[in-house]
Amino acid sequence: MSLGVVGVNHLCPISIREKVSFTHTKKIEALQYLKGQGIKEVIVLSTCNRSEIYIWDEEIEEKIEIVQRFYSTFFRGKEVHSYLVSKTGKKAIKHLYHVAAGLDSIVIGEDQILGQVREAWELASSERTCGKMLNKIFREAVSTSKYIKSTLKISENPLSVSYIAVKFLKEKIQDLSQKRVLIIGIGKMSQLVIKYLQEEKLEAIYVSNRSHTKAVEVGEIYENVIPVTYKERYELLSKVDAVICATASPHIVLQKESMPQITHKLYMIDIALPRDIDPEIAQMENVDVYDIDDFKAICSENNQKRKELAKAAKDMIKEKMSELTQWIELAAVDNTLELLEEKRNEIQKNTLEYIYRKTDLSLRDKQVIDKMLSAALKNFVSTPTANLKKIKSRSQRERYAKVIEDLFDL
Repeated sequence: MSLGVVGVNHLCPISIREKVSFTHTKKIEALQYLKGQGIKEVIVLSTCNRSEIYIWDEEIEEKIEIVQRFYSTFFRGKEVHSYLVSKTGKKAIKHLYHVAAGLDSIVIGEDQILGQVREAWELASSERTCGKMLNKIFREAVSTSKYIKSTLKISENPLSVSYIAVKFLKEKIQDLSQKRVLIIGIGKMSQLVIKYLQEEKLEAIYVSNRSHTKAVEVGEIYENVIPVTYKERYELLSKVDAVICATASPHIVLQKESMPQITHKLYMIDIALPRDIDPEIAQMENVDVYDIDDFKAICSENNQKRKELAKAAKDMIKEKMSELTQWIELAAVDNTLELLEEKRNEIQKNTLEYIYRKTDLSLRDKQVIDKMLSAALKNFVSTPTANLKKIKSRSQRERYAKVIEDLFDL
């Protein structure tokens, strides 16, 4: 049995990433479909910069192929297949650890990914598509990531896609003071954008969201945040200097055909995936459109400060991985030990039933015999169990486990 992962990350073009992005509903559909295909354990991780499916199964190579075909059919795109990256075994474990710690992100050490990994794990748990193995692997990845962040302070400086978006906008406009910005969407990323914009002394920050109530709630938190209805978003484009979109919508929220005439310079920044802003809008006069992939130059510059910390983080991961892989190897014989335990319980049950049929014992005598027989049988299996776990050679341990199964007819 082994861990496997299939998917795409920030190295893949945004046009492909947005095609394989999972909504909450699609995540559940994917989890249940893949579980129904006989895959033992499944977790789906989908963020603005990655779409990945983690699996645990005995026939890992065969099940990896099922996941690869799933991507192409579920998202109806044959071109997706050529961008998929697959890893198994220790390479897959290492990949997950790096993802959870933010070492495989555009922004090294970014904070949001750890929460997204945890949420993916929690969803799979609630849908009952992950079990003992993926629970253990994800628990260790999350725990190790927390340890790295607290020890190395790799995420101490406010580097995130939201922070980079504000910095990117500031570089384009030079001075944000007295400017007006429209934010579309009120998720975590948008609220971080608002937080960073508070430091720039803007004239106004307009906030628009499908649920106007949420926009009003955010407007009550900050003095210069003005909630506007979702229908007003197009009207405001002719009045603001920039717009930043970060909704969870699976569809475009700003269409070219609905755009008003823009007579001043307008910067439009799209940090959503799938994208919120119609790429065709970039053809309009006075309008510049940017998406996540346009931030890579700024991210590279900021990442230089974190690369030394990342080296130390990778060393920590290597150490933690060795502990996990040892646990996984021992877990391979757990099934044999569980079968042995079931056999012991069966022998105890049958023996007691026979004794009780052939004798006329008091309740106290039955309890004493039950306790003595249980202790004797536990003692009988404890030695081979302990010795099996002590064997360091994986092949030898598996061979002995097979012998035990054959000899005891488990």
